[in-house]
Amino acid sequence: MDRDHLIDLFSEFGPVALRRMFSGYGVVADDVNFALVLRNTVLFRVDDLTRPGFEAEGSKPFQYDARGKTVTVNSYWQLPERLYDDPEELAVWARQAVEAAKRAVARKAGAARKPRTSKRTLSKAAVCDVKSSKEKSTPAPRKKAVAKSAGGKKAGPRKS
Repeated sequence: MDRDHLIDLFSEFGPVALRRMFSGYGVVADDVNFALVLRNTVLFRVDDLTRPGFEAEGSKPFQYDARGKTVTVNSYWQLPERLYDDPEELAVWARQAVEAAKRAVARKAGAARKPRTSKRTLSKAAVCDVKSSKEKSTPAPRKKAVAKSAGGKKAGPRKS
């Protein structure tokens, strides 16, 4: 599919940005990549809320071969064939795909912000292990501070 055909396909949905991706395009709206176009197939982003609609249409998840194995990408599913000829309903499905993509971005952002385990949540044994490992390490020797006199020269020992 060429760019003009894709722009026409999403005309009822609204403006989309097409970005070169792999051997096809990523389709972007509302700052999220909600669709892929690979091998003349449109694939929409899905999640647990939208996947049943794709399954009911007999759609399949994106698959490709790598090193003799078939890899299945369950987050992108083939657009049902009937939607290529129905731009109004395709727009409804595209809006759902945008929402699924936004939920995925929010999930990833939430996972990145999870607090790390602190000593307070560690078991006593783990805290003891942390303390004992700190006790075993010896700090690097500190350099002795050398006082300077008002003239900027190093002050030596005083003569009596």
